Amino acid sequence: MSLRPLRVLLVLVLCVFLAGCSTASDSVSTARGTPAPAATGTSGLSTVRAADLPPEARRTLDLIARGGPYPYAKDGAVFSNFERILPRKERGHYREYTVKTPGERDRGARRIVTGRDGEIYWTDDHYETFREVLG
Repeated sequence: MSLRPLRVLLVLVLCVFLAGCSTASDSVSTARGTPAPAATGTSGLSTVRAADLPPEARRTLDLIARGGPYPYAKDGAVFSNFERILPRKERGHYREYTVKTPGERDRGARRIVTGRDGEIYWTDDHYETFREVLG
């Protein structure tokens, strides 16, 4: 039995837990419109803390941690990284999940992409840019 689903689940649960643990100083800096400094990720991409993601993205992280059920049929499908923005990995390494966009009738542009090793990425512009999600 593969430990991959367990590792991904543990990482996602930790991210969701930490999303609710932001400090008062974090709230002050984001309320002023300036992002709070974040630790450097491992991908070389810009980073975003799970706590700073939109509430719909945090709900999607929770669904991923629970293993679903997912609202869209394509959730959990292989993300092929055709844009080559994420670190290059073998096919099947990445999975994508839809993040509901308020007011959109279709899937919208927002996605969470997870990696087999527990990495998590966020895009709000349909794969044009990505940020690594930090706990």
